[in-house]
This record gives sequence, structure tokens and C-alpha cells, in this order.
Amino acid sequence: MVEIAEQAEIPESLAGKRLDQALAEMFPDYSRARLQGWVKQGQVQINQKQWRCKDKVRGGETVALNVEEPQEQTDFEPEPIVLDVLHEDESIIILNKPKGLVVHPASGNWSGTLLNGLLHRYPELKNLPRAGIVHRLDKNTTGVMVVARSLKSHKLLVDSLQERSMGREYLALVQGALVAGGTVDAPIGRHPKDRKRMAVVNNGKEAVTHYLIAERFKDYTLLRVKLETGRTHQIRVHMAHLRHQIVGDPVYGGRLKLPREASEELIETLRGFHRQALHAETLTLIHPESGEHASWSAPVPDDFKALLTAMRAFNQ
Repeated sequence: MVEIAEQAEIPESLAGKRLDQALAEMFPDYSRARLQGWVKQGQVQINQKQWRCKDKVRGGETVALNVEEPQEQTDFEPEPIVLDVLHEDESIIILNKPKGLVVHPASGNWSGTLLNGLLHRYPELKNLPRAGIVHRLDKNTTGVMVVARSLKSHKLLVDSLQERSMGREYLALVQGALVAGGTVDAPIGRHPKDRKRMAVVNNGKEAVTHYLIAERFKDYTLLRVKLETGRTHQIRVHMAHLRHQIVGDPVYGGRLKLPREASEELIETLRGFHRQALHAETLTLIHPESGEHASWSAPVPDDFKALLTAMRAFNQ
């Protein structure tokens, strides 16, 4: 159990603001969403009374945070999992996630995850929500991701994701020949019939994906994709929505389509590629400590590289 006990007086400079807005400015180590949750749970009192998030402050009120919340990592064991660390400092960790590695424990994968490995290498992460993990990559999506090492950096990174100031650029090999780049602006939610899948649905959450053509092949296209939002399976769902499914995608890819007159090498490579051809190549963010823009890239993994090599050979 994590216990937080803090008390402060609301400054007059915040007069007229909503309570949750005032709290976010007064307690910058915690995200606004987290503070809102505490207010709704009655773990925040104003002048010894419970307020609503939308109530306006006048300044001079006494705020008391008396929070008890489960420590999420209590049941998760540290495990000596090899991590490919691209960069680390006191605020953040930049990782290159390999294929086959689940990011966070869940049903069917309670151990052997990235989170278990993080807790082993960085024991202090047990005090952070989800061991500092602020965004995820699917099990078989590879590439660069960031982990926070302090509450301050966790809040700033979560805020940057919500404000869409964190840049995430992917490489995706899709079926079909696209003639130009574009944008998919289509809401994503749970599939109406298959709850294990996501889909473009009218009542879904806003989802925006931008894509450019990086390289053309016969019957395939390599795309450079940028996320504006970060919904579950977003790129995979949006590409399937365009009917240009990601090669190898076991959930949204449909039946494997082999190009006409494909070489034996390409056929063998395609049939042996059993995951989505999706790689998080570059991550750009504002460093939580220095405030400077920073960028990291992860090299294309060997299996994806071999797939592109076979495509290029067939293209000649």
C-alpha cells in the first residue's frame, strides 16, 4: 500500500480555477487524472470537507491529501530479463523492446514481462505506477519506448502523451500498393462481436494516424507512420480499415496473400514471418529534467530486415 499525506494552502493566484486544475498546479508530481481520482474517492479534503473536481476555489482554503492506494507492483516479482537499454539517466530509461516480450503482466502473462525485468534491474521502480511504464508496444511489435524513473518524470511523460507532444514514428510493411501518404481519422473501440479485438466503431475514442510512403514494392508498401493518438492496436486497426493490412499481423492481417511470380525466397520469408511487420523506430520527447527536445531510434530487427531484403530482391 502506498500512503501519501500532504497539506497545503491554496494560493490566491489560483482563485476562480476548478479544484482539479488548482490541485494539478499545487502538486505537480501527480497527474491531473490521478488527482481527480483521489478527489472522487474522498481522499482529498478542502477545509476538512469533500469537494467536487468542478468546484471553484477562492484561495486560502486548506488542502489535505490523505491517500492510500494499492501498490500495483506488489504481486509482480523482479526477474532477470535481458533489457536492451539505449539510454538511461536519473529521469528516464529508453529501451529497445524485442519481439515476443509482453510489456505488462496480464491474464496469461503474469511473469516474464518487461515490467518484471524493469523491477529486477531498477528496484526503485516499485514505487511508481506500472513500474514507470507510460506507454506500451504490443507483444510482437518491436522498437523504442520510454520508462519514467521518478514521479515527476512519470507525470510529465503522461502529460506529454495526453497533450500529443511526444513523437512516435513507426515503420510498417503493409499489403497492397499505396500511391500516396495520408491520414486516418477514425475512432477506435472494442470490436462489437470479438471483445479481444479492436475496430473502427462510431462510438470509439478519437484515433488519428498519419502515414507516408517510405518504399514501394510489388504488391506491398513500406510506410513511415506517425501516431497523433495512442489507442490499443491503433496502427494495425487503421491499416486494416484501409484494407492495407500489416504483413504478418495474426489478428488483423487476414489470409496471407502471395504476390504473383514471387520468388521462392520471398514466399519462404513471408510464410515464416509470424508477427506484424511493425517497428517503433523513433521516439521524440521533451526531457523531463532538462526541458530539451531529445530523440532516440532503435535499429530494425533482423527478421524485419530480412523481410525487406527479400522484398527488394523480388522488386528488381
